[in-house]
Amino acid sequence: MGQLKSKITGSGPGIQQGNPEEGPPSGSEQKDMEPRKTSIYNTIDMAPQLEYYANTLPHQEIKIRPSLDVLRKTFEEVEAEKAAADDAAAEDEDEEPQGPQGKPPTRFGWFIAVWMRCMLNIWGVILFLRLTWITSQAGIVLGLVIIALAVSVTTTTALSISAIATNGESGTYFMISRTLGPELGASIGLIFSLANALAVALHTVGFSEVVRDLMRSYGTIMVDSLNDVRIIGVVTVTILLFITFGGMDWEAKAQIFFFIVLMASFVDYLVGTLIPPTPLKKSQGFFGYDRDIFIENLTPSWRGPDGNFFRQFAIFFPACTGILSGANISGDLKDPSTAIPKGTLMAIFCTTLSYVVIVITSGASTVRDASGNMTDLMTGNSTSGCLGPACKLGWNFTTCVQSQTCSQGLANYSQVMGLISGSYYLIVAGVFAATLSSALGFLVSAPKIFQCLCKDNVYPYISFFGKGYGKNNEPLRGYILTYLIAVAIILVAQLNIIAPIISNFFLCSYCLINLSCFHASIVNSPGWRPAFKYYNKWTALYGAMASFALMFAFTWWAALGTWFVISLLFIYITYFKRPNVNWGSSIQASSYNMALSFSVSLTDVKDHVKNFRPQCLVMTGPPKQRPALVDFVGCFTKQVSLMICGNIIMEPDKQTQFQDSTDQYVKWLNKRKVRSFYTQFTADTLRDGVRYLMQASGLGKLKPNTLVIGFKSKWMESSPTSIDDYIQTIYDTFDANYCLCILRMMDGLDINDHADFKENQGFEPDEAIESNDHQLPEKNSANDISENSDQVKTVFKNAGGTKTIDVYWIADDGGLIVLVPYLLTRRKRWRSCKIRVFILGDEENMKESRDAMMALLKRFRINVTDVVVMTDTERSPQPKNMNKFLESVAPYRLYDEQQEGVSVQELKKKEPWKISDKQFEAFRLKSERKVRLNEIIRRNSQNTTLVLVSLPVAHGDCPSALYIAWLDALTCGLHCPAVLVRGNQENVLTFYCQ
Repeated sequence: MGQLKSKITGSGPGIQQGNPEEGPPSGSEQKDMEPRKTSIYNTIDMAPQLEYYANTLPHQEIKIRPSLDVLRKTFEEVEAEKAAADDAAAEDEDEEPQGPQGKPPTRFGWFIAVWMRCMLNIWGVILFLRLTWITSQAGIVLGLVIIALAVSVTTTTALSISAIATNGESGTYFMISRTLGPELGASIGLIFSLANALAVALHTVGFSEVVRDLMRSYGTIMVDSLNDVRIIGVVTVTILLFITFGGMDWEAKAQIFFFIVLMASFVDYLVGTLIPPTPLKKSQGFFGYDRDIFIENLTPSWRGPDGNFFRQFAIFFPACTGILSGANISGDLKDPSTAIPKGTLMAIFCTTLSYVVIVITSGASTVRDASGNMTDLMTGNSTSGCLGPACKLGWNFTTCVQSQTCSQGLANYSQVMGLISGSYYLIVAGVFAATLSSALGFLVSAPKIFQCLCKDNVYPYISFFGKGYGKNNEPLRGYILTYLIAVAIILVAQLNIIAPIISNFFLCSYCLINLSCFHASIVNSPGWRPAFKYYNKWTALYGAMASFALMFAFTWWAALGTWFVISLLFIYITYFKRPNVNWGSSIQASSYNMALSFSVSLTDVKDHVKNFRPQCLVMTGPPKQRPALVDFVGCFTKQVSLMICGNIIMEPDKQTQFQDSTDQYVKWLNKRKVRSFYTQFTADTLRDGVRYLMQASGLGKLKPNTLVIGFKSKWMESSPTSIDDYIQTIYDTFDANYCLCILRMMDGLDINDHADFKENQGFEPDEAIESNDHQLPEKNSANDISENSDQVKTVFKNAGGTKTIDVYWIADDGGLIVLVPYLLTRRKRWRSCKIRVFILGDEENMKESRDAMMALLKRFRINVTDVVVMTDTERSPQPKNMNKFLESVAPYRLYDEQQEGVSVQELKKKEPWKISDKQFEAFRLKSERKVRLNEIIRRNSQNTTLVLVSLPVAHGDCPSALYIAWLDALTCGLHCPAVLVRGNQENVLTFYCQ
């Protein structure tokens, strides 16, 4: 009762509680007690806690809850283990006392780290130097359409980002890789990190060009136009590198400064649109808000090689990239699941609003063409011959319009925002802030994405750059690598060369992000539970398709190159199977859904002989123990039909040991390239376990129809109960309407004698394996079973050459004995083998029997080299062979006729497994036939690679010992593997096409 009370109140062993007499526990003790939230059932049984689920996150320390075995231990065992653990902990504390904990890493909120960062990366050179020019080309209406189309892609991508980000803590790379799997995820992760590195160079070169133009306006030239960009660019990116070395704190402070400058320049522009223009600004095309100018600029005016809708769309789209800036640094956020959706969507809304405002205000206040000459001011009221809306405002730009020499206006001057603004230099400062903030943002993002890729160890030789430093785990080596890549691209100094590639890389990322969101939604995986509900799988699909189409609409050659690189990376990971991880991707969920759907659909399909496949339940025991049996079945089931390796555990005390080795046996099968499932079952006897497995294995139509077992080679040394158990298993197979194959290995097994395995009762190792008393590998050596020394080579792994496969079709079982060798010859290593079929007959009708069988096999479309009619099976066997058979069954005979005064019933009651004289005589002729058939097989099949013989079906009153003696007599003395085959008497072959 006291123990029961301690369980209920939680005061039993395993709970750290303070003694009222000793006072409250210390602060350290309270800290230790906090995570120990126990359930009411057991003092060591933990209540649900986050720390036991955190091991599903990448790179987190694994914390394991008490196992069922631990929970079932007695209080005394728990106390003893706890005392030993406390002693070990005390020794560790004495040896190395812990120092004070370091300062926790800096974490940021949504405003600075996501909203502001995204706005800074979205705003760029296009905003200040290209948006007004696009307005002049496309007009206000189509300009707004271009913005709407571009924003629709980025908005759907942001919705997908928000959904994936709220389905777990992850950055952009983790979003894609953990959703689509390592094949596509790692490929796009490498591409995306490279795109970020190239974007550093892109924005730095844009900044350098503005600085160069500003210097040239003051008459300053260092070398020449191209080299000036290179020098300024290298110096700029070097300064940015040192800012990133200062950590996220310094980078965040720099971004705040850039953001303030940008906002000031934008306000300066808006104020400038309201200030009455000076005559100089009017000569350059800016007249303030005017109805005629607005109407004129509503429609497009396509000019030059870039004068079409899709080209203008391609030029504008880079102004919408940068939406992943917040997601890229999710590890530095306080609450990523809230900050990423809120900050990203708010940034898209604000930047879109700014683009719309600039298109409308510039289109409503500035004419397309202006000369910049004060002499074009009209002195009179006459407007005859004057072209354009400026005529009504007193300016005549007709001359430059007709000669196409206008240098000012929306269509000709790239710095119209500086013209409209109140202060030109504040707009220049805004250009500097936009380009530098974008370059700095990408310089931070690229190494962090690459660091995640390095930690996954997907590609070789890159883990060096993944090492982190400091409290924020900064990838300093990654910063240097990104810096070197940026410098190399800056030296090109041509934006038109690198811009198409960068745009395609980003679009490719957007495409796969939307695809991953759509795929995760469509497969209905239980693990897909995003907290962000304002997304739709069809909008994600639209974003994926639109991004893919835009890649080819921008620059088809860059799109082809991008997908070609991704394909190469995909093939590399698929071929080398790197990494060997399980990320729970939506691809896995999709595979499950497809398998489940097809399995269910098969239940409505009736069985047909044309679609028969030998779906095998193979009683291998531990698969490593019987490699020949595994290889034999794998040869004719791989890529054709179902294979399940079954193991019956008959040692309850060792059940846990075998359960722990399940994963190791699966790895062993995969290492051996055998496509098979593995299942194990606990039973008191082999017969019971096999019967249970035959009833329970499989799913719907994917259910075994053929049992494959090994021959009980040491039957004469086994107990009568074991023999009867084995034979009754065969009878149960017939009762279950299963087909049956029994493999017997002789001296044809090429295997190392030091092969290591743990025997299981009821299973004998393949005959050529020497059974050693080695134990299973320890639990902490999980890969031991996959070592090369364990992958032993059997005859079924060798090429069959030009030898023959002999089929002794003694009884018509439906054709399984012919179908198996046909399936074997479809394999590469067996393709050159010839099939010979031996049948029963007599000398008088030998030719007719042979021709009839050849015709039958031809109609079955099974190529055989020869059909041999055995006409001498009725002869008596040689005396020495018959004597050998009699010696094998002698220990199992009653010899009741030689014992006077004792009835057969009394003898049978004492030894029920023995064969009475009456039984033996009744089956003598059958016994002689088996011995005689073995003589024929040994005579004809000395140099064959495989022998298949029809399995005899015994009468119900045939003793088990006699039946197994028949099986032994049929297959003894061969130097190649022998298989006893029996179908379930239903056709597995047909020559009709019905």
